[in-house]
Amino acid sequence: MYQELFKWVIAIVSQPGKAWRELSKKEEKGDEFLTWFVYPLVGLITVAAFIGVLFTQKEFNVELALKSSIKALVSSFGGFFLAAYFLNELWQSMFKQEKDIKLCQRFVGYSSALMYSLNIILLLLPVSDFFFLRIFILYTVYIVWEGAAPYMKVPDAIRLKFTLVASVLIVLLPEIIGLFLFMLMPGLRV
Repeated sequence: MYQELFKWVIAIVSQPGKAWRELSKKEEKGDEFLTWFVYPLVGLITVAAFIGVLFTQKEFNVELALKSSIKALVSSFGGFFLAAYFLNELWQSMFKQEKDIKLCQRFVGYSSALMYSLNIILLLLPVSDFFFLRIFILYTVYIVWEGAAPYMKVPDAIRLKFTLVASVLIVLLPEIIGLFLFMLMPGLRV
């Protein structure tokens, strides 16, 4: 299971155009995508947040590690599901397409592959030493651009608009949820 997951993550990050064409031919039933792609990646993010706090902090603090893993879990899941929901709503109202929540979930999940991978890596490393790696999250815009036409069947006339809207949803919603949770959990300084 993880072998196929890592294969697709690497393909999406390294060759997004080719990966999106292959993914558009792939048939997935029901919530199969969530089970083999999103849930394992979010689980890895959560474990990385827990382990990262335990081993990168000066003192062994399980409470802080639990808070960090909860923040990572909720922001990843919440960001994914909210981005898919809003994209689905905008898919109908702004882009005049028929609603398809499963398609939007798959698109958001695959487009988030780089963000999930970077989050796993950054949560395991000391934050102050590798903060500059967060800039690579902007590559998500290119991944969304490459997937808009072959996967979502977005016409070229509105491809830029779709890319900007989808990218903002995919990149910013997990960050906003994480910031909100940071404010709600006192003592969380990760």
